[in-house]
Amino acid sequence: MTPFLAELIGTAIVIIIGNGVVANVVLPDTKGNNGGLASIILGWTFAVFVAVYMTSGISGGHLNPAVTIALAIAGKFSWALVPLYVLAQLLGGMLGAFVVWMVYKDHFNECDDAAAQLACFSTAPSIRNLPQNFIVETLATFIFMLGVFYLKPAAVEMGSLSALPVALLVAAIGFGLGGPTGFAINPARDLGPRIMHFILPMKGKGPSDWGYAAVPVFGPLVGGILAAIIYVQFLQ
Repeated sequence: MTPFLAELIGTAIVIIIGNGVVANVVLPDTKGNNGGLASIILGWTFAVFVAVYMTSGISGGHLNPAVTIALAIAGKFSWALVPLYVLAQLLGGMLGAFVVWMVYKDHFNECDDAAAQLACFSTAPSIRNLPQNFIVETLATFIFMLGVFYLKPAAVEMGSLSALPVALLVAAIGFGLGGPTGFAINPARDLGPRIMHFILPMKGKGPSDWGYAAVPVFGPLVGGILAAIIYVQFLQ
């Protein structure tokens, strides 16, 4: 498997499991309806663990443009590979969202809440305040990426088991900082599925909220860049 394919498939798996759990919790007449935030965070934790475990030995298991760009800024990843990785991650996000739609298609059509439908694809703030929402995504990704920088040296020795601390880091961010915005912390996780929400047919579908889309894209990118700069200048 090539690194491009690993990043595409890995990101797709993150979305299939992660957004699949969201769909199971928020859509009507599912087995997991009303499972709550803890179920969603644990679902994303397992999603990251499985995907990173599968791909870390092939592509490094980035699965996130914020991670790829931050590692390149820190000199730990080749800039020449950044466009390839980001494209794979975006396509993986779109593929994963398509699979979730296929699995829960009947439930999407039974749902009369357009916001709940959108939540199965992309994030939205609990309180809409775009500057504050941007700060939240930036800080959450900053903390996440600092954790990744410190996990990377250990990952060399741990191999695929490095997926476990990364997954636990995602869980910590979700439980601690996920309330205001849903902790996208990954541009591909939000943008790819949001594009698919715009494209795919669903009964009663509302708008894809492109007015908010820049927050979960640029907030994580800024957070990752700041983490890389501070890590290189002061912490490594």
